[in-house]
Amino acid sequence: MNTTAAATEARVTTATIRIWCRRGVIAATKHAGRWIIDTASLARRIAIGAMKTPIRKAATFTIETMTAIGGRRWQKNGMDRVYLNAFETVPGLELSHYKSGSISGASLDGNLISNAEGARLATAVDKVYFDAADSKVHIKWGWGRPRDLSRDQIADRIFTSVRAAITAL
Repeated sequence: MNTTAAATEARVTTATIRIWCRRGVIAATKHAGRWIIDTASLARRIAIGAMKTPIRKAATFTIETMTAIGGRRWQKNGMDRVYLNAFETVPGLELSHYKSGSISGASLDGNLISNAEGARLATAVDKVYFDAADSKVHIKWGWGRPRDLSRDQIADRIFTSVRAAITAL
């Protein structure tokens, strides 16, 4: 088998095949300035590459997946939404409370933050929902204006955690 046929079969470039031949990754001999490649060796190399690349399941935003991760479906006046109540808090935020309900300690990603900043982060997001009309996850912002994280950073954290929950299904 020549380098062009091997590259087509392995779905790589001919330059990659030549590099594999020179480095001894696949068994090959050079005759009259051209590489002659052993098909069994090439098949082994293709199998190794297939084992190393796991198939990643893409996160698809549908009503079924949103309800599967704990969302509650709501339909009214032509609107079809799934509210994701588990994702209303900022991921990475940990709060501890006194019996009265006041915040006694706050940390973000394991780093201590002030109790006031913890309260601002806790009230930064009011609702997180999936709208079936446009197939997007939306965030309704609360009244808290945190100083440690911007709204874009909070949104990235929430969207990442939603995608992670969907891929974990």
